[in-house]
Amino acid sequence: MLFGVLKRYMPRSLYGRAALILVLPVVVIQLVVSIAFIQRHLEDVTVQMTLTVVRELNLISQLTQAEEGPQVTLDRLDPFLRTLNMEMHFRSPSEVPETDQYGWTDYSGRVVTATLRRAFPQTLSVQFPDELFIQVFFQTERGPLEVRFSRRRVTAAAPHQLIVTMLFFGALMTVISYLYMRNQLRPIKRLADAAQAFGRGRVLPYHPTGATEVRAAGSAFLDMRGRIERQIEQRTMMLSGVSHDLRTPLTRLKLGLAMLDEEDAEPLLQDVDEMQRLIDAFLDFSRGAGQGEPERVDPHQLVGRIVEDANREGKPVKLRSPQGEGEVMLRPTAMRRAIENLIGNAVRYGNHAYVSCVITEKSVRIRVEDDGPGIPPEQRGDATRPFTRLDPSRNQNRGSGVGLGLAIVVDIARAHGGTLRLGESEELGGLQADIVIAR
Repeated sequence: MLFGVLKRYMPRSLYGRAALILVLPVVVIQLVVSIAFIQRHLEDVTVQMTLTVVRELNLISQLTQAEEGPQVTLDRLDPFLRTLNMEMHFRSPSEVPETDQYGWTDYSGRVVTATLRRAFPQTLSVQFPDELFIQVFFQTERGPLEVRFSRRRVTAAAPHQLIVTMLFFGALMTVISYLYMRNQLRPIKRLADAAQAFGRGRVLPYHPTGATEVRAAGSAFLDMRGRIERQIEQRTMMLSGVSHDLRTPLTRLKLGLAMLDEEDAEPLLQDVDEMQRLIDAFLDFSRGAGQGEPERVDPHQLVGRIVEDANREGKPVKLRSPQGEGEVMLRPTAMRRAIENLIGNAVRYGNHAYVSCVITEKSVRIRVEDDGPGIPPEQRGDATRPFTRLDPSRNQNRGSGVGLGLAIVVDIARAHGGTLRLGESEELGGLQADIVIAR
């Protein structure tokens, strides 16, 4: 459960995850070392140095209890104070600060103050006016006494040096590691781009580089791409050849049937026409999405021209208002065939058809809706398979296809890195077909 929550906040890209792998251990190690250094070294050393000064302050407090004047006391303690590198002055109660003074980032000053108040109860106030000296006010029998001495006697010299050095070199090594890791990840990114482009029907120049494993994956991708291209080429040549060779005997059949009486030849002519439509569908399916090279196309203009051509042919097709703008890498000829197939199905099985195009930052959606009987959800998967014909009642006496219309649309959509989604039109009640292509 916890892993699932954390996974939602993990970086999605390979660069982000690599950076996290590099930075997270460095940060954790620095935090652990810093805390251990502050607690076990800096704090312990500061406490021990402060306790040494506390013993000296106790001695000064005892020496000031003699019955003599303040100045005499100062003169008598002067050699002792010079040896300890301290200065001492008697103060009036009004000259004693009411609160302790140290910076909010001064960790050592906070430790020194707490230690003095705990080990030397006579302490009235502890002042850290600068980075060089410390002033301790404490109560004696002759009144408040101020003792001033070097801060280096209670705090380590430059205690932040280790932390600063560790942070600096940690950041430096992280940057160096990231630059090196980026060079190692770049071949993987190039391989991913080449694979994504091939999935969308484009071939990018690619040469395996990088580590041994990445080179092996790149070589395997090139072999796979080559086999797929050869398979597509062989399929296209085979279907085109078969379809082309069948035209000659069909032509002879038509010529032979023309010599017969119309009544006797009519059933046979219908069979020949059915075979002709099947051969034309074979040719369209064999060409698939491989016709033409990808180019930058405005989908709104492409869909608009297709709808205009359909209206000129007398098809009841209406174009909805376009949404979004931009150009997309498409094969115009193949995409035109896919949209025309959807429009042809819509006007064949319905009385009206609506066509719309929506462009977003991530995808392009071309939708064709009709008011026909639609396709039941349990049959939508079969409807996109080649040579599959659905229930004859769907045809509504408007002629039937050969079962390749939607299969061609699926093939073209997949070649563009997209998909065909079938559903029910909320407005017209018939079939709703969406071609969705990622940008």
